[in-house]
Amino acid sequence: MSPPEPSSPRVGWGVLHLFWKAGPGTDRQRVVSATKRAEEAGDQVVTAALLGHKADLCVMALGPDLRRLRALQTDLGRGGLVLTGSYVSLTEVSEYAQGIPEEMRQARLFPQLPPAGKPAFCFYPMSKRRDAAHNWYALGFEERKALMLGHGAVGRTFRGRVLQLVTGSTGVDDYEWGVTLFGEHPDDLKDCVYQMRFDPASAHYAEFGPFWTGTVGDVESVLDAVLGG
Repeated sequence: MSPPEPSSPRVGWGVLHLFWKAGPGTDRQRVVSATKRAEEAGDQVVTAALLGHKADLCVMALGPDLRRLRALQTDLGRGGLVLTGSYVSLTEVSEYAQGIPEEMRQARLFPQLPPAGKPAFCFYPMSKRRDAAHNWYALGFEERKALMLGHGAVGRTFRGRVLQLVTGSTGVDDYEWGVTLFGEHPDDLKDCVYQMRFDPASAHYAEFGPFWTGTVGDVESVLDAVLGG
């Protein structure tokens, strides 16, 4: 039987955030092998040791074929990890950023992760508000664009300290975007999110989901952190 056709977006990559609990039943070698197979197939895999009760580790995978991302999820589960949360999204160039330089467009559609020198990690989903007082989608395009340009200007003040990847999830998961942040220090991430919440695009129109926070490392060091070396 021939293999199934790839399930690929017309533009960009699929992005899968998987949040796992690890324990005595976790098979280190199977988990390591699963991530290596995904990388050998051409996907990017970012692993992070998480803090708090929500999960022990995050595996973030990016690639052109959603079937391959699903295969990675299956392989990790067979390694004895227990899935506690997930998020599915697609890389995109925002409608408000059309016409940006090609280098920036490529970086948003095909990011190279994780960035060097930025081990602090955070992920959260978000949507734009739709209520009687503040309905983002009742605004005209030019007004929305102006708000987003101002929002982006705040974010650019953290250039060099924080790398942000915003991926689209409308019709794909519960929120409209997934936001992945990589920082030099944990408080870089805190400062970035705090300052951007004062911007009108966030203050009036943003709805945030749960946050996952941790430290990026290779899969072996992440497993050492969550299981003990």
